Amino acid sequence: MAPKQKKKSSRGKKRPKPVLAASEDMEPVNMESMGHPEIYPLVLTTKTQEIFNCRIDEDVTDEQPYKLIKKEDIFEDLRNRAAVSDFHPVKKIVQEYPGNELLLVYDKDFKYGLNFYLIATEEGKENYLNPPEVPEEQEEYKEHIPEDVYIYKPPVSKPWVSLGSEKEIEEESVTESTKQITYMISRKRSEFGAPIKFSDQNASSVKDAYIECTAYPDKNFTLKQLEKDVGMQVIPQIKDISTQTKCVEIALQQNEIMNTFIDDWKYLAEEEGTFGDKTDTYLKEYQSFTDLHSPMEKMITCVSWHPTIYGLIAVSVAVRLSFEDRVHFSDKLLLQPSLILFWSFSDPIHPQLMLESPDDIFCFKFCPSDPNIIAGGCINGQIVMWDITAHADRIENIKAGGSRSKRATLKPMFLLEPESNKEAMYIRHCAVSSIENGHKKVITDIHWLSDTFEINRMGSVFENRSGICCQLVTCSADCTICFWDIRPQKPLTPQTTEKKKEESIEIPFDVPSTFLHLDLSWKPLTKVRLSKGETSLDHCPTKISLNEDHLLCKTQDKMLAQSKTEKAEEMNPYHNLESGMANLLKPIDDFCTKFFVGTEEGEVIYTDWKMEKDPETGRLMSKKPVSHHTIHDGTVHTIQRSPFYNDIILTVGGWNVAIWKEGVMTGPLLQSCCAPKRYTSGHWSLTRPGVFYIGREDGYIDIWDLLEKTHEPAQSQNICITMITCIKPWIFSSKQQFIATADYYGTLHILEIPWTLSRPSTNEMASVNHYFEREVKHLEYVEQRKKIREQEKKEMELEMAKKKVKTYQKSKEQMQAELKMDYENYLELEKTVLINLGLIKVTEKGSYMEVM
Repeated sequence: MAPKQKKKSSRGKKRPKPVLAASEDMEPVNMESMGHPEIYPLVLTTKTQEIFNCRIDEDVTDEQPYKLIKKEDIFEDLRNRAAVSDFHPVKKIVQEYPGNELLLVYDKDFKYGLNFYLIATEEGKENYLNPPEVPEEQEEYKEHIPEDVYIYKPPVSKPWVSLGSEKEIEEESVTESTKQITYMISRKRSEFGAPIKFSDQNASSVKDAYIECTAYPDKNFTLKQLEKDVGMQVIPQIKDISTQTKCVEIALQQNEIMNTFIDDWKYLAEEEGTFGDKTDTYLKEYQSFTDLHSPMEKMITCVSWHPTIYGLIAVSVAVRLSFEDRVHFSDKLLLQPSLILFWSFSDPIHPQLMLESPDDIFCFKFCPSDPNIIAGGCINGQIVMWDITAHADRIENIKAGGSRSKRATLKPMFLLEPESNKEAMYIRHCAVSSIENGHKKVITDIHWLSDTFEINRMGSVFENRSGICCQLVTCSADCTICFWDIRPQKPLTPQTTEKKKEESIEIPFDVPSTFLHLDLSWKPLTKVRLSKGETSLDHCPTKISLNEDHLLCKTQDKMLAQSKTEKAEEMNPYHNLESGMANLLKPIDDFCTKFFVGTEEGEVIYTDWKMEKDPETGRLMSKKPVSHHTIHDGTVHTIQRSPFYNDIILTVGGWNVAIWKEGVMTGPLLQSCCAPKRYTSGHWSLTRPGVFYIGREDGYIDIWDLLEKTHEPAQSQNICITMITCIKPWIFSSKQQFIATADYYGTLHILEIPWTLSRPSTNEMASVNHYFEREVKHLEYVEQRKKIREQEKKEMELEMAKKKVKTYQKSKEQMQAELKMDYENYLELEKTVLINLGLIKVTEKGSYMEVM
């Protein structure tokens, strides 16, 4: 509430100024400080405007922005609506107004803070309706000159007083010492005013028509310099003298510059092994997993390593059927559960856990804040949530993970003793999204948003005060990208029937109630569509890459991950979720809301998830894509940011691979040529900035090393006999790394990465970064040359057009003059040739001209 202020009325009495109601988002405007104490800003709703016939752009416009309202009408509105009336804040002012009609003015530019303002004095009302006349000259002068501008006053001339500066000027000025000679040239008086006729003359046809300036020898070059007597003196020789103190200073400098305790021989040996050693460059199969108990033929759709438990990996499987076959065998598919299997290195035959879902899962992700929370996307467009906190002890105490010993993990397979008597646990899902309000087709990609920010339905970014990941983003083949919030929304006034329904829901004993508030009622927070410009169609996204994805790809220390897990178990942040506070916080303006999208048609799109209002309908709509490139000749299967460079993105699709740089809109930095087989998946190396792995449909893996080759893969290796569906590397220790490769037949291959592909060379990160910078400069140069060539082409076309115009604009007299001059030149040439051949003599010139 604004503080009460005093003002002087037209009668000279002092009375307190009533308090005006201000909105929550806007501070009240102090009218006395602005020099208008008779003005009172008001907010008139649409209902009030209809009652008093002062609707914006209909009753009040820019041409007539005011409306006279009777006091009786205002009193009647106050009696009918009481405190709800928009005139309630100025009730006392209306009562004390001496006249019968008050002046209400429409404030279009919000000069006084609100959309209307009321003039509460008769004097102010008369001044507004009949403003005092001001002379035109004075009014124009005041309009052009602001109040705070200094008015220029011309200086007054004063007599000059000599202080001796003119003598200094005379001494420094240069004057001529010799006397100038003056020449006067004139002609005869009789030649003045004579008629003059100018004409064109050929210089070569008339003798002595032009004067030539020939070269001549300059005599100044033949002058010799006189001899001079010059004396010189030898200086003493300089000697270098050092003492023992300087040697000590050099040693101290070396100790500060380099590490004296490093083993140089060992360092050289490692570098020697890194460069040129090709004996151990291939991937070695460490273990493989296959679900032998499934009666249906299934393929692996997604692979994800457990973030904190080493040696534990989760895979999602789906039936290998087309859409028509799924419809035909739908009755049989309902009898087979859709699962996510947890495999451990200690037992390659029996899965440790099985997560059930309503339909086949095509993508899933562990929650970065709590690995016991898992989110997945189904083929029917639903999102499924699991909470395996109750089974965390089971998977942590398995062999190879419970002892946390590297030796136990590195044992060969025949020494492992799996517990075959223990059956795998089936875990039901906690919540499923709404079918009506979610995706309509298969979900192709899913990501957790970082725990540092959250978004609202407009796409604005706010600070995440909860400190845990609470939002998801998914993309589907139904041409939509949806953002989801797992926290409960602020409930409206619940009805009695809804309360009875909620009370009648029975929760099974084996299903946790973590996300019970989302089950079958979960709706997306906002939807983003990628329009195709002028057409009404939309792009069909398959993969997305956010700006914060590279943070989740970086490896974390083992003890740090364990401590985070223990804290999450003690505090249980997901068991007491509260609604977001985005409405109470200020948005983060400098946050990058743009992201990359890959489509079914092989397009790479750079767009923004923020929404904007349609100026015609007022509805929220997605922004147009910032850039759009069609590089791949097939569906984009992978779009991933580099774990070392935040602005470098890898895209895999069709028959080629491309590397992009965020901010460079001209095209990709690297685009490979067509491969012998189509690419199906890809992933960056987690330890080497210049290495990435690409899977093909014939079962081969292409290993790219940008330090070795940039036009083709450094090597290719056969892994299986069918299509590779997913690739995920993982760091087990500083000396051992694995890469998980899934195929179309449902087999998961665990391959050990060799030392040459896991150990980065010296300055590899700087070298790869320098390569990317060179490619950016190359693209900039190509764009500059394109602009120059286009400009040159336009200039050449203009010149050709000018020449054509000139040829067509020649008159008949000009053409006859040119023909006559050409004929005279021909006669002169013919005469010269005949004279040189001796057929005619020079004396016969006159007779020859007569003959011709």
